[in-house]
Amino acid sequence: MNKVIVTVMASAFAFNVSAQSVQEGQKMINYGRYESAKKVLEPLAAKDELANYYYGIADLELENVDAAKATFARFPDSYYNQAGTARVLFAQNQKDAAGKMLAGIIDKAKKKEWEKYKIAADAINFSKGGNIQDAIAWYEKANEINGGTDANTLINLGDAYLKTSGGGGQAMTKYENAVEKGTNNSLGYSKIGDLWYRAQQYDKALTNYESAKQADPTNPLPYKALADAYQRAGRYEKALENIKKFLELSDKSIDDQITYANLLFLSKKYDEAQVKIQELQSKGISKPYLYRLVAYSAYETKDYNKALENMGLFYSKQPADRIIPDDYIYSGKIYSALAVNDSVNATKYNDSADYYFNKVITADTSKDKRALYLQITEAFKESKSYGKVGYWYGKIVSDNPDATSEDYFYWGLYNYYGKNYDEATKAFAAMRAKYPDEPSAIYWQARTAAAIDSESKTGGAVQFYKDWLDVKKEGYTPKSADLMNAYQYLAYYYYNHDDQKNAMEWINKILELEPTNNFAIQIRDYYQKANKAKGAK
Repeated sequence: MNKVIVTVMASAFAFNVSAQSVQEGQKMINYGRYESAKKVLEPLAAKDELANYYYGIADLELENVDAAKATFARFPDSYYNQAGTARVLFAQNQKDAAGKMLAGIIDKAKKKEWEKYKIAADAINFSKGGNIQDAIAWYEKANEINGGTDANTLINLGDAYLKTSGGGGQAMTKYENAVEKGTNNSLGYSKIGDLWYRAQQYDKALTNYESAKQADPTNPLPYKALADAYQRAGRYEKALENIKKFLELSDKSIDDQITYANLLFLSKKYDEAQVKIQELQSKGISKPYLYRLVAYSAYETKDYNKALENMGLFYSKQPADRIIPDDYIYSGKIYSALAVNDSVNATKYNDSADYYFNKVITADTSKDKRALYLQITEAFKESKSYGKVGYWYGKIVSDNPDATSEDYFYWGLYNYYGKNYDEATKAFAAMRAKYPDEPSAIYWQARTAAAIDSESKTGGAVQFYKDWLDVKKEGYTPKSADLMNAYQYLAYYYYNHDDQKNAMEWINKILELEPTNNFAIQIRDYYQKANKAKGAK
């Protein structure tokens, strides 16, 4: 008799261990820890249909479709594994065959077999190609049968509602109902936090993410959600802090580690980003994105040859339809930087920079390209290619009838710095015509004309400077340095034309600003000596 009791107790213990392992495997899948789920479930999968099902699901999530198919085939009469096979069929784009298999499960469901409705609904909900309304109807039927007592069903129903137009409110209700059951609160709170974040209710999102952490400290999902949220908000250090915690709790999948490397880059930890990527590449990971990230990081650390090499590798591996505008932007920036450091090949590199910047313009289908043009101007500013900065500001003005006075100003200014004086003249004239109350337009017309007339002989800047000096605008006070430029040009022009009276008018103004100005003193002394000599005669 005692032997029978011991045997029964041992069997009961083994059953409990098995059930707990299956639950643990299911939890790992919910948390995106698919490799961990497989390790937990593998000892049971050959004998337990439910363990086998979740083992196959883990393989599906890891994109091991053939392995999952073989796993589900071990229990062909199990509705769990039939639903798993339907998910394989969806993955293979055989949606009609998948739908037929799921309909067979539902048709055989007895009055109280709510799990069949739930597991068939899961197959649609977590696959592509099925009718989400069928999934919702089956989840609702499962809830009707079980009285809405299963938290997992409620959470999955919330996920399904979220895939429908305007389904956010119903999704929130289901997630909250799941939390009330108290059996899967960490996942439920994570889902609620995600919904609040989508609704831009950030305080409520943070509160629920904190509740998710407290409900199960091993749940990595809230940390991943926070990392994503902080990344979108541009708070990269906080994003990095949370992704590190996420990696501690997750399976450290390749995609997660790439996310970490990306956040290192966004946090401007360029050297660390490259070290992490090299670590991944040394393990045989050769995703094109990694070459992109190395190239971007190498550019930021001024290792332009390395950046160029990795952009080349990236373009050779990345499908053309997955190249993004930033790829062309960085290529242009790399070539622009190389032009500065290699005067022999500067023309070739600048032509290549223009090629990539023009490619990004062609690829961008938006009507307003101002933001894109500004990115390009920043690239050329970094390489001190000021004429090209001016060119792209000119594009901003020509493409945008509502271009600001600042746009016009920089169009002229950077052409001036690039010594493209004809274009600068055109820009400041256009600025003055459109914004006649802007004194800077007149002043820089004068500066440009003075640069062309560098010896102050033709008088090309005379009228511009006089117009500028006559400006009376409330709140506008000319800078002393600008006044000095005007006074010196005018003084020198009249000096060159033997017009002592007008020359001395501007010399005296110079000396009022700067009594020790050598240029003014020399001309004043010259005239004094000349006048004295005339008087002596």
